[in-house]
Amino acid sequence: MRVLAIDPGYEQSALVEYEDGKVLERMILPNKEILAILKAQHVAPIGDVLVIEGIASYGMAVGKTIFETVFWSGRFAQAWPGEFARVYRRDVKMHLCGSMRAKDTNIRQALIDRYGPSKQQAIGLKASPGPLYGFKSDMWAALAVAVTYADANR
Repeated sequence: MRVLAIDPGYEQSALVEYEDGKVLERMILPNKEILAILKAQHVAPIGDVLVIEGIASYGMAVGKTIFETVFWSGRFAQAWPGEFARVYRRDVKMHLCGSMRAKDTNIRQALIDRYGPSKQQAIGLKASPGPLYGFKSDMWAALAVAVTYADANR
């Protein structure tokens, strides 16, 4: 199963292509470019799934950027010709860290441990890149979504 995972944003989003425990591609692009990539897939290959990090309300007031992010999430799902799913942050936290109190740094460390066990092995250096070399900002969240979905659907 190939998973295309998106951490959506209101202007740009992170996309990670993940299959059999390996990162095949990772990028952060403007939402219009992500949308074009998804639309270019006129037929989704059998077994491919688009997984988008779901937006959940925790009782706090939200602003325009949250609504724009939700809007783009819907556009991404509509553009994809195959199966899609949502994975919520709480599910990622519980799956990778075993705690709802986990923060982004804890999730990042759990992913490094999974691919490492050390940062040197997981990320590496320019001269000797690891499987997570080049990951930055929202790419970590997209990878966490991909791993959580893939592990739950083996």
